[in-house]
Amino acid sequence: MRILSWNVNGVRAVVKKGFFDWLELETPDVLCLQEIKARTEDLEESILKPNGYHTVWNPAVRKGYSGVAIFTKKKPKGTHKGIGVERFDIEGRVIRVEFEDFDLLNVYFPNGTSGSERLQYKMEFYEAFLDYCEQLRAEGKELVITGDVNTAHKAIDLKNAKANEKNSGFLPEERAWVDKLISYGYVDSFRTFHPEPDHYTWWSYRFNVRAKNVGWRIDYFFVTEKLMAKVKDSFIQPDVMGSDHCPIGLDIKAK
Repeated sequence: MRILSWNVNGVRAVVKKGFFDWLELETPDVLCLQEIKARTEDLEESILKPNGYHTVWNPAVRKGYSGVAIFTKKKPKGTHKGIGVERFDIEGRVIRVEFEDFDLLNVYFPNGTSGSERLQYKMEFYEAFLDYCEQLRAEGKELVITGDVNTAHKAIDLKNAKANEKNSGFLPEERAWVDKLISYGYVDSFRTFHPEPDHYTWWSYRFNVRAKNVGWRIDYFFVTEKLMAKVKDSFIQPDVMGSDHCPIGLDIKAK
């Protein structure tokens, strides 16, 4: 099974930039989208129900903001939206789909750059989300978590680590939560296969930094330890344009 994940920074915008050509070329078994920035009533049928895919959409209540979607070739055993906490769920941040061997969580984690209030919201979401995942594991579930985490974990995960130590996205408390997640048995799958530097998934639109590869790795596939034995590769597609993020992927021998 190949799972691709992409923060598209607006699904209507990315459709105008060759999204369906890319999808036809890649034909993933599962595609997770973050930051769709659209409500379903504002989308055309061709976007809502692409050929060959079952779809689940979880837009934010607020128009043109946040939201996630999942496309799956095989109909999932079950689908769930949100984590059961209203102040987080109104922002359309989580979809969980159930497959035979694991549950897949597609997540758009909050951004904390707009001020202390949103940073606190982000940190509270982190904790509530981990609690939700731990409840699922207590039920015997293996998990794959993907999406835009909005935090670079270590200095290797961004070009200018020193200059960003006081900026949200690389704050000690944000990075400590990723440490905590990993300590609970969720593996950063990309780093298992690619321990070397200069791999990023997001680049600012300013100053032509993408051409210079001055970026951040803030999009991830976290996989529970037991399930990691079935993962064949975890990768990034930095040459795919259309958003300020690029797609990431996971190949897993699972149903």
